Amino acid sequence: MAAESERVDRSSHSMDKSITLPPNEIFRNLENAKRFAIDIGGSLTKLAYYSTVQHKVAKVRSFDHTAKDTEDDPLYEISMQEEILARLHFIKFENAYIETCLDFIKDHLVNTDTKVIKATGGGAHKFKDLIEKKLKLRVDKEDEMTCLIKGCNFVLRNIPHEAFVYVKHADSEFRFQNTHPDIFPYLLINIGSGVSIIKVESEDTFERVGGSSIGGGTFWGLGALLTKTKRFDELLQLASKGQHTSVDMLVKDIYGGSYVSLGLTGDLIASSFGKSATADKEFSKEDMAKSLLHMISNDIGQLACLYARLHNLTRVYFGGFFIRGHPVTMHTITYSINFFTKGEVQALFLRHEGYLGTIGAFLKGAEEDNPNQYSWGENYAGSSGLMSTSPDLNPMQRARSGTFDMLEMDRLERQLVNLPLLQDPSSYIPDTVDLSEDALAREYWLYCFEEALDGVVKRAVASQPDLPEAAERAEKFRHKYLHKLQTLRHQPFAYGSLTVRSLLDTREHCLNEFNFPDPYSKIKQRENDMALKYFQKAVKSLEELSWEQRQFALVRGLLAGNVFDWGAKAVSDVLESDPEFGFEQAKRQLEDNSGIDIILGVFPFVRELLCRGTEVVLASNSSPALNDVTNNELQILTERIAAMDPVIQSAVKEDRLTLVQSGSSSPCLDLSRLDKVLAGVVRERHTDLVIIEGMGRAIHTNYYALLSCESLKMAVIKNSWLADRLGGKLFSVVFKYEVPLDKKPTTLDHVPVTPS
Repeated sequence: MAAESERVDRSSHSMDKSITLPPNEIFRNLENAKRFAIDIGGSLTKLAYYSTVQHKVAKVRSFDHTAKDTEDDPLYEISMQEEILARLHFIKFENAYIETCLDFIKDHLVNTDTKVIKATGGGAHKFKDLIEKKLKLRVDKEDEMTCLIKGCNFVLRNIPHEAFVYVKHADSEFRFQNTHPDIFPYLLINIGSGVSIIKVESEDTFERVGGSSIGGGTFWGLGALLTKTKRFDELLQLASKGQHTSVDMLVKDIYGGSYVSLGLTGDLIASSFGKSATADKEFSKEDMAKSLLHMISNDIGQLACLYARLHNLTRVYFGGFFIRGHPVTMHTITYSINFFTKGEVQALFLRHEGYLGTIGAFLKGAEEDNPNQYSWGENYAGSSGLMSTSPDLNPMQRARSGTFDMLEMDRLERQLVNLPLLQDPSSYIPDTVDLSEDALAREYWLYCFEEALDGVVKRAVASQPDLPEAAERAEKFRHKYLHKLQTLRHQPFAYGSLTVRSLLDTREHCLNEFNFPDPYSKIKQRENDMALKYFQKAVKSLEELSWEQRQFALVRGLLAGNVFDWGAKAVSDVLESDPEFGFEQAKRQLEDNSGIDIILGVFPFVRELLCRGTEVVLASNSSPALNDVTNNELQILTERIAAMDPVIQSAVKEDRLTLVQSGSSSPCLDLSRLDKVLAGVVRERHTDLVIIEGMGRAIHTNYYALLSCESLKMAVIKNSWLADRLGGKLFSVVFKYEVPLDKKPTTLDHVPVTPS
């Protein structure tokens, strides 16, 4: 793991024992901190605390339209309000920094009611007096194994791309796994000084089913004796350069080749260190370290396989001090697991395995607040990323890997669950393209987001014209996001699978970090006001058409509205150069969000469904993202449209048109993390058709999503590179209607629509 690139680049002498890096970026929001937990190992300290963060949110409020409206009356007003957010902070640093860090925390704590700090790990006893003296808090020690399991459950449940398999020499060495909806049961192999093998069956039910005294401490101890190298990381560095075949006796050394009848290949290790007994020569430190690493990893791998088979488990996670994201370690364990199970079991590693103990200790101290009843999300703006595994890539970052590292998680307003209509939740992958594994696509999209940065900064400033410091905050946002993009260019796997969705989400997190919760608010307001004036005219025109003509016109209108997307560069260029570019021009452009999209595109389409007797659920974003309509805005729009249209009015009154929050604050859509209320509505209404509209939701995500009911995915391709890759032209249409093999076509009784 590594500190963020903006800290990495500051100076090479910040490794001294005082905190010369910017402490406010490390120990953030300390003034509101409460509930501390600490996990102290042999060389690293992991600290956790909970804080409340005050940040700005954009609120919309409907004007009173009971009096006669004037032509220029806006539909609603936008105000910036302060809101309190709950945030978890996890910080990892070398034990050499512990005293200075505790001093910094003590100096910046204000009005905390915390009297106890939960502690776990072998070093908790050693540093107990120091912690109590510095922080004036009583240290309460928690069971290490219980904390470990609680922490593991928490990250698996709340971080979608937490687990990965390691593939040496692949374009992306990390292959991230989507977390199964039911994370239990699993086997956790915790490799510290020794090895503990734990079978986990539920949140609070686990059992240590086995273990070994041959673990990380063995590698360190024997390695020190063999190489005279005392530092663990230096020993691993030696191993990465060594050739174990110089020391190990292979099958071919005994039999002259493979042992075919037993299925043993010639390059298989027959005896670890076997050549050292007979060869009359000195062996290099590198070769001995590599042989030792192979010996211990193979032993652990075989044990893991035996216990996995004994308990009939296929999910096996590895963690502990021995792993620490080191490539040689992960490769040797992966090789061992693959060999002994013939590929039936995968070795899974965890992106935040170093934090499991402290997360668990924190959760033990916060049980009265029941943090597991909420969903949490990783805050990309404040978290460090998984570092590169190549010793030659970004060497300064590798040198700093043990210094400071952060994970921040924000409590979400809503509990997120799977869409009940997913055909197979365990195999669902939201994203259409994994940019970690597609170098050409990765370079294009990173370039695209860099190119769009000036426009985002400009709109962020314009959204807050009455705040003179907005320009300064916008520049800080630019600097932060640019560094994130640079990090992802070198380490595409830093935050899990790199996708268009993750790039958009990272940008939203950075905007929120600098109090730009809705840069497109003014644009949306203007478009909504304009589109509302044309709604009745649009409906009247549609009613004059024959049935068949009307169906085509409705679809063309839905897609034409979808063209209006200020997040797409091709569209932004048109709208910037031609502010009068309108709905009819958009329809003619077709061979995507607010405003014209929702009012002149989605609502006429919804109205047609309602006229057929179909029940409609409109699911919209809970929070702003680009110029997508939010649930609050949609409530106001629906109210105004209902006042002028009896079809919409009666549908709302009779509960045939329902508005629900999606739980998302992204231009894309992850159907495995939706608002629990929306999932309940879908289940209760026996939904038989899902319509997903927009490039973010239907192309970048969910293009390959399989549902147990009929689905319609529609969008306009607003990116020339993507259009070319898909074999079409700019503004080409995607209209993908799918029927499950075991279903008959729907009668359109219950339809949820996700407008962009």
